[in-house]
Amino acid sequence: MLKIHSEPPKPSLPTTGPAIFALGFRPFFAAAGLSGLILLGIWLLAWGGAMDLSPYYGVIGWHSHEMLFGYSTAVIAGFLLTAVRNWTGINTPTGKPLILLSLLWLAGRIAPFASGLLPDPVIAAVDLAFLPALAMAIRRPLWQGQQRINRIFVPLLLTMALANLLVHLQSLGLADTAARGTDTMLYLIVLLVIIVSGRILPFFTRAVVPGYTPQSLPWVESATLIFMAGLILTQLIYPAPWLTGPLAAAAAVTQIVRILGWHHRSVWSLPILWILYSAYFWVIAGFVMLALSSTDLLAMSLAKHALTVGGVGLMTFGMMARVSLGHTGRPIEPARLIVLAFVLLNLAAALRVLGPLVLPQYYPLWIQLSGGLWMLCFLAFSIVYLPILFRARIDGKAG
Repeated sequence: MLKIHSEPPKPSLPTTGPAIFALGFRPFFAAAGLSGLILLGIWLLAWGGAMDLSPYYGVIGWHSHEMLFGYSTAVIAGFLLTAVRNWTGINTPTGKPLILLSLLWLAGRIAPFASGLLPDPVIAAVDLAFLPALAMAIRRPLWQGQQRINRIFVPLLLTMALANLLVHLQSLGLADTAARGTDTMLYLIVLLVIIVSGRILPFFTRAVVPGYTPQSLPWVESATLIFMAGLILTQLIYPAPWLTGPLAAAAAVTQIVRILGWHHRSVWSLPILWILYSAYFWVIAGFVMLALSSTDLLAMSLAKHALTVGGVGLMTFGMMARVSLGHTGRPIEPARLIVLAFVLLNLAAALRVLGPLVLPQYYPLWIQLSGGLWMLCFLAFSIVYLPILFRARIDGKAG
């Protein structure tokens, strides 16, 4: 499996200006927290018929695009801009360059609402520019760093940009490829979750459980990459259920073996750690459900929401909660409101995935309850973390 290596830290250059632009996690985690709240609010209003969305993506298309290419890319940007500096010891964009990158992400969220005022190719170009710009922002420090394996994140981001292009080609009326682009992006994000989890879950578990050594089997790590690559290529080239199902089943089995090698019962006493483990269990559940959906035993949308609301949602929320404390010099002890949000976000995933499975006649209710809980969780995140993200580190260090 891909190992994320760190190098000896080098002195950080001092930054000037507002603290919110002192390091990449600050503006992008703030954007993710607010967009997690606002985007779901807009979606619930549009889904309920209370407001009209821009016709550029369509109602369902807008929701899937903005949660994957909007919310999720904000978390990815904040994580990578911060992590790459730690891995290489070389500064990533801060100050004005970081402001411009943040504004580019924001422009991609706003542009579709100007459909009719802006030409559609301009809307596409604005949104398509962000992921390549992010890739270029981390390319220089990664290429100057000594650990070449870390450079995988540049082609990963560019492949995400290709997936975004497939969505926009359909919005522009040039091809029928939006579903391929959306699904490809979903599995790319899940791959990123899996890669990062392979680094942080064993590391965090070892750190908090004295004498415990998590195990990672080389063949499982290799199989994980092979099956995930297969899922991604299948969506791009030939998205057939008879291919997706077996690959998802194989991915589920390898992830079960993988997490059993890391897990220790003590992790469930620490909210900042069990939120990450629960996210990984949702990833496994999503793969199992995806395999079942390929045989028409359940709806594929339920499997995808297990991966998105459960796997991606919980992992990104948990990582933002942890990183925002650690990188501002604070003890990694989440506030009680955030621990409650950890529980409610799991409940939101369960309602969205299991509710329609058990009582499908109440489908609208499950959507509303799940979406409402999601919004409450991100409201809690914004209340607790926005003041932290806008203030300088409490230990006086840069970043």
